[in-house]
Amino acid sequence: MEWTKEQRYRTMEDVSEDEIQALAKTVNQCPWRQSFHIQPVTGLLNDPNGFSYFNGEYHLFYQWFPLGPVHGLKHWYHTKSKDLVHWENVGMAIEPSNEFDRHGAYSGSGIEHDGKLYLMYTGNTRDEYWNRHPYQCLAVMNRDGSIVKMDTPVIAEVPSGYTDHFRDPKVWKNGDLFYSVIGAQRKNETGSVVLYRSRDLIDWQFAGEVKTGLGEEFGYMWECPDYFQLNGQGVLLFSPQGLKAEGDHYQNIYQSGYVIGSPIDLENNELKHGTFHELDRGFDFYAPQTTVDHQGRRILVGWMGLPEIDYPTDSNGWAHCLTLPRELKIIDGKLIQLPVPDLNLLRGKMVETSRSVENENVRLDHFEGDVYELLAEFSDSNAREFGVELRVGENEKTVIKYDAVEKKVVFDRTSSGESFAEEFGTIRKCTLDAEKISFRIFVDVSSVEVFVNDGVEVFTGRIFPDKNSNGISVFARGGHTNVKAVKWDIN
Repeated sequence: MEWTKEQRYRTMEDVSEDEIQALAKTVNQCPWRQSFHIQPVTGLLNDPNGFSYFNGEYHLFYQWFPLGPVHGLKHWYHTKSKDLVHWENVGMAIEPSNEFDRHGAYSGSGIEHDGKLYLMYTGNTRDEYWNRHPYQCLAVMNRDGSIVKMDTPVIAEVPSGYTDHFRDPKVWKNGDLFYSVIGAQRKNETGSVVLYRSRDLIDWQFAGEVKTGLGEEFGYMWECPDYFQLNGQGVLLFSPQGLKAEGDHYQNIYQSGYVIGSPIDLENNELKHGTFHELDRGFDFYAPQTTVDHQGRRILVGWMGLPEIDYPTDSNGWAHCLTLPRELKIIDGKLIQLPVPDLNLLRGKMVETSRSVENENVRLDHFEGDVYELLAEFSDSNAREFGVELRVGENEKTVIKYDAVEKKVVFDRTSSGESFAEEFGTIRKCTLDAEKISFRIFVDVSSVEVFVNDGVEVFTGRIFPDKNSNGISVFARGGHTNVKAVKWDIN
């Protein structure tokens, strides 16, 4: 169905309880509802927001349009966890309710201060000509979970030289000062990040644009910036829109990635850094956000989806989920992403096998399923290519393989089930030169997350197979490989 502007911007006060119940019923009948990923109760989920460790729990909010699988009047929805594994839906956190966020509570971040969690977000408004006017707003969550919005914005103006594409504040503290990076678009329609500073999170001063080495041709808008230090180095994550595909790079409609360098020079607003790397080489990953927890771990969660793409669950009244939490480390100048060890709590019954495979495709007995964790390690290979097939059915399979000739990891969802977004291709690849290849794979009802060689590369993708497609195979072509496979059911 086509959604009108009026339908997209209805407030929850205009919606009957019967309508919500009917929508929830449609959503819950969907065959592709996830089992261990954060997903919306109804409607559309997008960017993770306000990710924080506060008052003994992890708090994660996300962009939410409750009434359907479209981008409409955005709210913040609140979910929380003690262990990053079992999440409890708390409910609506920030609702558009005043003149500064009346067309949506857009993305932002959280930081603990004075025993409270301060949530800074972009208030979206539109004038009578539907022109955008953004405000940076503040809400404060108390220890009892109650949230109070401030009546006026903390940053009311877009600085000179930038368009109204000005959003997604990410806050951190350095010494006695708070800093915030905000995604921006220059008047010449190129992307950038700007910096603000504050003593109290309420009174903010514009400090200028963050100078990077990426030049003015690196996309037309940078969304969802996130700056942090890790191992004494400065890391800037952001999601540039408008990059042209180059070889195996930048294949999605929009990209997410990072640069690493020396810590940001907060006096001169300069970040000296290396090359831009994509965070995830798969199909469905955008707008990641990180936090640091009580153990000092830097943890990332991303939106498992992309804007402006129709997904098969749309017809069931919902869209998208979040990725599993990933711990970040820097090794050899590169961000490594690993599933947080806490996820081992999900492991149930285990099966394992070791075998040599030569010019054949072998279905693994007792390895079938639609929700599991799989570790497949390949060694002593001389095969042209080798790998694993997941969610195998009569006419369906999802392929994760290594092409030893091209020295590339390949994620192929050409035959994964119901097709979508095919204009962006059904195969993703990245270069990897290694003797041994390991795939640690988390399979949920409608998603796959692949961590290659202990997180040096990650591929994330949604798949929508038939419920009877649940086989697992390993294969080698043009030679042999030794494979060791371990599978855990997920409880």
